[in-house]
Amino acid sequence: MYILGVNSVYHESSASILKDGKLIAAVEEERLNRKKHGKELRLDNPNELPLRSIEYCLKQAGITLKEVSHIGFSINPERRLSTYLIKDMVEEGNWGSEEGERFFYENTLKVEKQFRDMGFQGEFHFIDHHLCHGASSFFPSPFNEATVVVFDGIGETATTLSAHGKGHELKCIEENLYPSSLGFLWEKMSEYLGFSEYDACKVMGLAAYGDIDDYYIEAMRKILRNEGTGKFIVDGNIMRFRYKQDFSKLEEVFQTARRLPSDPLMDMHKKIARALQKVTEDVILNIVSDAYEKTGCRNLCLAGGVALNCVANRKILDSGLFDNLYIIPAPHDGGTSLGAAYMIWHALLSNTKRDRVEHAYWGPEYTDQEIEAALRKNELNYEIVPEIERKVAELIKEGNIVGWFQGAMELGPRALGNRSLLADPRYREMRERLNRVVKNREDFRPFAPSVLEEEATRFFEIPFLTNASDFMLVTYPAKEEVQHLIPAVIHVDGTSRIQIVKKKTNPRYYSLIQHFYRLTGIPMVLNTSFNDREPIVCSPEDAIHTFLRANIDYLAIGNYLVMNPNRSKENKRND
Repeated sequence: MYILGVNSVYHESSASILKDGKLIAAVEEERLNRKKHGKELRLDNPNELPLRSIEYCLKQAGITLKEVSHIGFSINPERRLSTYLIKDMVEEGNWGSEEGERFFYENTLKVEKQFRDMGFQGEFHFIDHHLCHGASSFFPSPFNEATVVVFDGIGETATTLSAHGKGHELKCIEENLYPSSLGFLWEKMSEYLGFSEYDACKVMGLAAYGDIDDYYIEAMRKILRNEGTGKFIVDGNIMRFRYKQDFSKLEEVFQTARRLPSDPLMDMHKKIARALQKVTEDVILNIVSDAYEKTGCRNLCLAGGVALNCVANRKILDSGLFDNLYIIPAPHDGGTSLGAAYMIWHALLSNTKRDRVEHAYWGPEYTDQEIEAALRKNELNYEIVPEIERKVAELIKEGNIVGWFQGAMELGPRALGNRSLLADPRYREMRERLNRVVKNREDFRPFAPSVLEEEATRFFEIPFLTNASDFMLVTYPAKEEVQHLIPAVIHVDGTSRIQIVKKKTNPRYYSLIQHFYRLTGIPMVLNTSFNDREPIVCSPEDAIHTFLRANIDYLAIGNYLVMNPNRSKENKRND
């Protein structure tokens, strides 16, 4: 039996496919159509399907839509439509109009017919958005029973979900409702601080530079505060979510004008970011603590876009509430296509057979013939290197930045060793070069290390290993005595968002880092996403274009090694 899961309702459009409950393929549309987040977020396009992602999944399965038994779509339009009837959501413009809601509803309902017109003959299901999030984390986890918590912008009416997962069931036990939304809060605060609505990761990085300031903490608590066990309040009249360019109330609360992207970053902006992070952590701990009290289960599964906040995830680990933590590599909306498929297989069809997801490599993979054709098309000179891991380790040691393109593309927002830019973590100036010259991004943003599984605890304070560390979803303090050895991957607060690299899940990447370890005594490399203000590269053509445009020294693509013809001698460190 084939089950196709699809997400395109808001953003991070994606598709996933199961065969008899086992994941075969999963991919985000942005990697294929090269549009950030797959598509724009509008009322008129929830039915803009991720056609390239669907085509890829069907191709991997070797089938057509006629052979798919079930399709799950990660929204419940009937529940969403009911929101305009909820008084406290519509007063003072906090929600929107009935006309707008019906327009969105009618466009969402078009999805089933679109699939029928494409040849689908099976059963179609609209599924609650947050159940899809929760299912994406619980059902592929190693746990038969777990506390499941979802935080994001919004599902239909809810902004969080606390649930109890057991066997093939996932049951809701608590929700918070719009406008009390952590996801929307971070989106608008990101814009208030001079970034885009999609730049929560920048604000999280900036927060480490800010001091705890009681004035800004109290100001933030006027906006976001705990409201009883498991509940919180976001003041919608201050945030004015439906008025995207209205920051007047925020400016009153913080007594400072909105920062424009061209304005310098001041101490007050860093303190506001720190206050946002601190108060968010307090709310998150309140919710997961309440969820634990209601389930009594010390296994935790997290999902939703806010689960990308690796600093808050560390606070959960430090709380001592849980013995185990599981997060899939795509906790954001891109993972809901996977959750929709799992909801059908487990919750709807009552199947108990579980498929554990242990890695992120579910996207397209390319043959040597396809790679060589792309290199020839772009008239690039290349060398075939049988032991390319060893050679790349040497190049990194010599101070080069290497585009590393191998195997199947990762699912989720992190590059995890198959579509990565790699560099030497031993030199602070490497971070500056990557930020300014290659990635064209702000100096304050940190870089992450990929570290060998067996050596991680020698460098970082790790209370217990969690799969979330495999996907760069938790920060850990670097041990004080080793911080000077790896300054390029240590954030200003002494932490790193590490990726644990395991031989069984990525043997080639593991081998590269092992070679670097033998050369330098450092069992890790600096790893950042292979992109330049664009979606992470997917195809050989994508990789070549970014490689030539950005100031990257070498491209290691399969066993083919290419030196950038535009590479200047000063790019190379002379040791």
